[in-house]
Amino acid sequence: MELKIQDLSKTYPNGVQALRQVSLEIGAGIFGLLGPNGAGKSTLMRILATLQEADSGSARLDGIDVLREKERVREVLGYLPQEFGLYPKVTAARLLDHFAHLKGLTDTARRRDVVEGLLHQTNLWEARNQRLGAFSGGMKQRFGIAQALIGSPQLIIVDEPTAGLDPEERIRFHNLLSEIGEHVIVFLSTHIVSDVSDLCRSMAIIHQGRLLAKGDPLKLAGSLRGSIWQADVSRADLAHCRETMPVISTRLAAGRTLVRVYGQQSPGGDFQAAEPEVEDVYFAAVTMPEVALC
Repeated sequence: MELKIQDLSKTYPNGVQALRQVSLEIGAGIFGLLGPNGAGKSTLMRILATLQEADSGSARLDGIDVLREKERVREVLGYLPQEFGLYPKVTAARLLDHFAHLKGLTDTARRRDVVEGLLHQTNLWEARNQRLGAFSGGMKQRFGIAQALIGSPQLIIVDEPTAGLDPEERIRFHNLLSEIGEHVIVFLSTHIVSDVSDLCRSMAIIHQGRLLAKGDPLKLAGSLRGSIWQADVSRADLAHCRETMPVISTRLAAGRTLVRVYGQQSPGGDFQAAEPEVEDVYFAAVTMPEVALC
């Protein structure tokens, strides 16, 4: 199974170019699409999920034309959007059974087996008779994955799935996605760098509708080796660093301000060579598009 996207473009009536000739080839496993809010990630997800039209370009899932054969796509698609509504007074088991029936599982015994299996897989079995309105954010996301898995889809699209989750639920969700992604395509859209660095063997960075980098996260980070420098900087000196150096990111660590700078040579002072991370790839691509990333 392979998803091949070629020169996909989308411009909204207000003039915003959400996608600009996006091309990707995605095989089985978890593929991460990383970008800030408003980068075009959700537009691409909705187009692939047959919920929105592209202006130009193509997308094929093996022998299926994604843009023109929408019903065939939906037969092999599982989709967890960034925001989805649930009936708060309905139990998890009942609503999942309803979704399974809508998906075409009309045999009662078969549908019961599928629902029970999905509730176990997403660790919701003990909460199966609980009303969805009482679910935590993480439980709702796991229910969203359960409904996306109905029908054994070959392409699963998840849009910002861990936003707002606490650390424990994020780990649980990561483990679930990792298990799912062993045999199918999981297309993960997120602005959280750790989601991609923890889960994905292949990724792309999108900003203002353009793909800025794509490839293996570790190899992309490795391409910056020898070019990332880090130092503790006082708050008083931070503005000066930003004015005089190619700063790609700042972060707080144990109350200290850590500044990371891109450059072929050390900027001097207290700056020391730092091992590049996927986060450096992301910030370098978004803030310094002139940086060559393999």
